[in-house]
Amino acid sequence: MKRFADRALVELSPTFDAMYGTAGRPSIPPERLLKASLLISLYSVRSERAFCEQLNYDLLWRWFLDMSLMEPSFDQSTFSKNRGRLLKHVVAQQFFDEIVRQAEALGLLSDEHFTVDGTLIEAAASLKSFKAKDQPPSDTRPDDPGNPTVNFRGEKRSNVTHQSTTDPEARLAKKGRGFESKLAYLGHALMENRHGLLVDFQLTHATGTAERDVVPQLLYDAKLRGFHPRPLGADKAYD
Repeated sequence: MKRFADRALVELSPTFDAMYGTAGRPSIPPERLLKASLLISLYSVRSERAFCEQLNYDLLWRWFLDMSLMEPSFDQSTFSKNRGRLLKHVVAQQFFDEIVRQAEALGLLSDEHFTVDGTLIEAAASLKSFKAKDQPPSDTRPDDPGNPTVNFRGEKRSNVTHQSTTDPEARLAKKGRGFESKLAYLGHALMENRHGLLVDFQLTHATGTAERDVVPQLLYDAKLRGFHPRPLGADKAYD
């Protein structure tokens, strides 16, 4: 995995050069931040703070990030400070695309037989923040500023009339009957069936019709990469 990641990051060097200036205090290499994000995902680390603490003594992680034994771990604020810059230059998408190109060059991807599936991605926003759009800010001091008590009994809430005050882009959604509603986004994965590899992933609002709406864009992007998904498997949400 390290070999694939390092090879992809070499291809992104021109992008990194454009992102960072040559003067001022040296920054944490963006390559290291991207590979650290991979480790956080693969090892299900609960937070960036926990990752930085464990990096102080985890030799495998240090090897993966090309860090010496004596080099101090970086602060968790490094992630938040650099995330905006990485998003602005669409670095994560470029990194992903480079990995897909490597898999294709090794003959690991079929140009046919794909499957698309969606998953709800819970937003970092509490249901307590889901308030009426025309509701003025309350002057009442909450009993607990970090987790205020809110009574929604008898109140009908929908995406038409309500909106999260902390994440306005999130939408109220649920997986199906019997599941609780959450503020979420919808992720769409395009998988190659021969080896089960992910070749595209897109994030949309959980509108209720997002599954059907996103398929044309997924197919268009796949064709730009040289893939021709036929047939395309999907569950009934994409009908």
